[in-house]
Amino acid sequence: MAEAAGKLEVLVLNQVAQAGLQRFAPERYTLVKASQAPDVILVRSQDLHGMQFGAGLKAVARAGAGTNNIPVAEFSKRGVPVFNAPGANANAVKELVIAGMLIAARNLAPALDFVRGLDRAAPDLERRVEDGKKAYAGLELPGQTLGVIGLGKIGSLVAEAAIHLGMQVVGHDPEITVESAWSLPAQVHRANSVDELLKASRFVTLHVPLSERTRHLINAKNVGLAREGAVLLNFSREGVVDDAAVLASLRAGRLRCYVTDFPSAALIGEPGVVALPHLGASTQEAEENSAVMVVDQLCDYLEHGNVRNAVNFPEAVMLRESPYRLAIANANMPDMLASISHAMGTRGINIHSMLNKSRGDVAYTLADVDSPVPEAALDALRAIDGVLAVRYLPAA
Repeated sequence: MAEAAGKLEVLVLNQVAQAGLQRFAPERYTLVKASQAPDVILVRSQDLHGMQFGAGLKAVARAGAGTNNIPVAEFSKRGVPVFNAPGANANAVKELVIAGMLIAARNLAPALDFVRGLDRAAPDLERRVEDGKKAYAGLELPGQTLGVIGLGKIGSLVAEAAIHLGMQVVGHDPEITVESAWSLPAQVHRANSVDELLKASRFVTLHVPLSERTRHLINAKNVGLAREGAVLLNFSREGVVDDAAVLASLRAGRLRCYVTDFPSAALIGEPGVVALPHLGASTQEAEENSAVMVVDQLCDYLEHGNVRNAVNFPEAVMLRESPYRLAIANANMPDMLASISHAMGTRGINIHSMLNKSRGDVAYTLADVDSPVPEAALDALRAIDGVLAVRYLPAA
């Protein structure tokens, strides 16, 4: 049957902002907090690895940017897109990065600890304050060089803010998109490698996803290339930095400070480490932006088949030219379009317009057709070798 015939069940894990949940039309969707066979999963931080879900699962979405808590590869094999909300929390993270630079530059963390340790009843309190402050003299940001590794939405905003503060900015991102390149301030100088960036920068900030390629991107081999007295900031992902290598560099006096949003057991209480409790996206505005963005993407996919910001599917957006639409996910292999067209053509279904995109091992096709699609035709499409999922989306 067509999906539009009944309500879709959305399993909402964690607390998701009401501003986003309210965008699910109640006549189309039922929101639940527990289900063994949901149509959709909406999640923030809960780990989905190892969890079992029914064969009817159509989409997974995270109200945030990172998807390390989601078994993306497993869902790809089932033809299930995994959506996220890149850039929705960008301003929140940008502001925290700037705050982190100021904390490090002005030695605010140890200075606060010093004041907390003062005896408020001491008769010479004022003298102790004046004597103690000498140990926390800092530096100003204008004229300093900031190295930005990862020039997506967050990295670009950080670079722009640093330029407004009077800093020189060096950037490195071998996988920068055309869109990101256009939005990057012209004053950002290009570094050809992480090593080159480390050598040039007094402050270094990381804004890359965690993958096998980026795991321990900052490590024992390259952290020593940083300028003496450099500040490293990690508001990206925990595994992007080798904690042991950074601690060794701090103890050797090479790094001045490590500011991170990921307080691992090895870092807590270590001199020179400013560890925050994963505050990057913890603002009301960021949570609402992420929820609204990802719910809108989900609804567009579920109702029209359009794909925006899926980490495992290609971008695929097509204006409707017919009330009858098919959305087909399949393995990216030769002759698939011919097989799909043949299966429809032999059943008298004329294709009005078609869009086909691929990304890695997954391909995705949207087809608007001139007549209703019978169940037998859908079964024939599903029987094609390599087809992962077929969805029939007649206009409501």
